[in-house]
Amino acid sequence: MANPNPIGFFDSGVGGLSVMKEVRRILPGENFIYFADSAYCPYGVKPQQIILARAFAISDFLLSMGAKLIVIASNTTSIVALDAVRQRLSVPVVGIEPAVKPAASVTRNGKIGILATGVTLAGKRFNSLVERFGDNVEVYTQPCPGLVELVESGAVDLPEAEELLNCYLDPLIQKGVDTIILGCTHYPFLKPLIEKLVGANVILIDTGEAVARQVARVLESNNLAAPDPQKGNQSFFTSGDLCQVETVIRLLWGDPGLDVKLEPL
Repeated sequence: MANPNPIGFFDSGVGGLSVMKEVRRILPGENFIYFADSAYCPYGVKPQQIILARAFAISDFLLSMGAKLIVIASNTTSIVALDAVRQRLSVPVVGIEPAVKPAASVTRNGKIGILATGVTLAGKRFNSLVERFGDNVEVYTQPCPGLVELVESGAVDLPEAEELLNCYLDPLIQKGVDTIILGCTHYPFLKPLIEKLVGANVILIDTGEAVARQVARVLESNNLAAPDPQKGNQSFFTSGDLCQVETVIRLLWGDPGLDVKLEPL
């Protein structure tokens, strides 16, 4: 039976829009609710108990709005809270994780770099990924403090973004990596600049498309797909500064007319 209820997405801020864009591309008929937890952004420097508490609070809000499936559109939150949220909720929950397996399959020289937050790189789930799929490759990790804040401010193509990215990319290039994983959902918004800095010979991988395909599979297997395959809508909420978040969401989503509602959970 078709289900018109929305899919709920959340992230520490606007980064999860990169995932929601991919889901929209392959599921144009689904309705979306997006929650940007900008009052607590960035998650990557927060204690794990705070990240877990925020994941619970936002999931409860999305459920109250009728979400039929929840996407944790944040690598950091998925690392910390995915299992706990799944155990707590009665609806399906899809998470995201750095694309170690795909990167290991495409690297030509066996050297992979990973850009991510410190919490993601220190998590057990990430270490398990490397253990399972990184046996035959060299994996070089690079925490990237400050990048999330740049994207949150909308400064995705300004000189300060290029300067900070150079600091994080140079060590990986010096190691000779030919594949770089964008291990935070904010980073795909910096992809054009990263491509410019690393050159055409370095492959960039993010997991937005893979998450979108998984969402489609989960909807189908649980008979949750929307009845109209063409006319989905989306609504946006934030816990942060409404004017600032609305401006950046309009920029990154590509819709100058959308509205964002304040929800101070």
